[in-house]
Amino acid sequence: MVKMIGAIVLGAIAIVCFVISILQFNEKGFLFNNAYIGASKQEKETMDKKPHYKQSGIVFALIGIIFLINTVEIIMQTKWLFYLGTAVEISVVVYAIVSSIAIEKQKK
Repeated sequence: MVKMIGAIVLGAIAIVCFVISILQFNEKGFLFNNAYIGASKQEKETMDKKPHYKQSGIVFALIGIIFLINTVEIIMQTKWLFYLGTAVEISVVVYAIVSSIAIEKQKK
């Protein structure tokens, strides 16, 4: 019973991440990006938000996939999904760093 509650919670979090991802891809709502959040009011007004929305959309989609993998792992009790989840987690971090550097280079 406790495992099912955990799976339901993780599944709900995955759905929320996918919804945020869709909103980010459509450039709707708050921009969940460190570059935007940390920018001054003047920078926010002149900033090209499109690459930041795209980056945030991809990151939230990958985070949703991580939570979905963890949900399936809890339900199916396989060991190999743990490794798949870890690989996706590493890829999210690598993507976030590489894409941030690419966006900064593109500005110049």
